[in-house]
Amino acid sequence: MRATCLAMAVLALIASRANAAIIDWQAELERCRAVRESVAPLLQAGEGISAVGRSNRSVRRCIWIQRVAVRKKIPGAETW
Repeated sequence: MRATCLAMAVLALIASRANAAIIDWQAELERCRAVRESVAPLLQAGEGISAVGRSNRSVRRCIWIQRVAVRKKIPGAETW
């Protein structure tokens, strides 16, 4: 009985983490396009992407999302 309860609890935790890890790629890529447009003036002014990324968490996330999307060959992914 105790082992069954423990197994059910572990399965519930695994299932909740699996659901949390699912990424809506198209929504993320669209959000990243908007972020990219907002930082474009900084990049054109000579700021490097690493300098912009260090100062902005959403830019760092978008860079990560773009890298993974390109690696997984998600349609609409583009490199920064």
